[in-house]
Parts: sequence; structure tokens; C-alpha cells
Amino acid sequence: MNTLEEIFRESSLQTDYFKRYCHYLQKLISEIDVESVKKVVDCFLEARCNNKTIYFAGNGGSAATASHFAQDMGEIGRKIRGKGFRTQSINDNVAALTAISNDYSYDSIFSMQIQYNFDEKDILVVISASGNSPNVINAVNLAKAKGGITVCLVGFDGGRLAQICDQVIHIQSKKGEYGPVEDIHLILNHMIVSYLMMELKKESVS
Repeated sequence: MNTLEEIFRESSLQTDYFKRYCHYLQKLISEIDVESVKKVVDCFLEARCNNKTIYFAGNGGSAATASHFAQDMGEIGRKIRGKGFRTQSINDNVAALTAISNDYSYDSIFSMQIQYNFDEKDILVVISASGNSPNVINAVNLAKAKGGITVCLVGFDGGRLAQICDQVIHIQSKKGEYGPVEDIHLILNHMIVSYLMMELKKESVS
């Protein structure tokens, strides 16, 4: 039984469940390793200085977060009217996704998109609650082989991604708790982007 099932079982009212869910999110947030977040931010700042591209990928709800993250990061430069971040979400090209999955395999939808575009020291950020999605694992292996930097946002026990990525932000939870893990991944997006926005604003006026 995962935590959400326990919360539901122990809640006599709908409002009890909602309150307990919020408390559980607070617990997960309090357990974030902020040093791992700092390391990811430092990687992003270095990529910006070196004109490298930051790629994002995920499946399902994590695909939505990857798109959101890439958009928010890309928007920073426009908002501060200065040098921003080069970003791309590789789960947004429907033509590529359907062609690759139809002609080759779904496990190749991300790796084949970066096969020729990914350069040394570029960054690949993969988002996966389980950490075990074959298509993101394949993309990470290719990015590492091409001399890139790999970052993962994962949940549950971290899965395979937590073992192979250079930088790991792990939301530790019971298996199957997709909602809370995906909630925290989106919070991490906003945490990181808001910090970078203010850091670059400070840089632009100094």
C-alpha cells in the first residue's frame, strides 16, 4: 500500500484527504537534497556561459514537465533582455515521435532525436518518476557517449537513471506515487528557474 492509499483509508472526509495530501507534499519537499539542486543549477549556468544546449525529455506527465521546464528556462533570456539559456524539449515534436516509434521503436524516440544534434558538454535533463523508462535511459547512454552531461529528476527508488546520470535529484517515495513525485518535479522547475532569473538579473545590473 502506498502513502496515498494510506491517506485515503485514514481520511473520513474529503477535506481530510486533501489536507493529508498537502502534508505529504510538505514532507517530500523538506527531504529534497538542496545540494543536488545546487549542482544542477551550476551545470545550467556553465552551459549558458559556454553556449551549450540543454535538452529536456520525459514521458506522460513528465513530458509535460519537460516542456514546461524547457519553456521556462528559454524564457529567462527574453525577460532579462540578455544572454539566456539554449533549451529544447525533445518530447514536443509529434512528427518525430510518431515517425521514430512507428519506423523503429518507442524506446528510440529520444536517442534518435539527439543522435546528430547533441554536442559535447551539452546537457540532457530527463524526468521520470520510476527512473526506468527505456527511452530516456537510451537517450542518457547516448548523451554520455557523446561527452554530454546528464541530469535526472526521479522518484520512487531512483531506478536505473539514478545510477547512470551525472547529476541526480531524487524524490524518495514509495513506488507508484506518480502524482506527488510529479508535483515536486514541477516545484523544482519553478524553484530553479526563479533562482536563475534573479541571478541573471543581478548579473545584468552589476
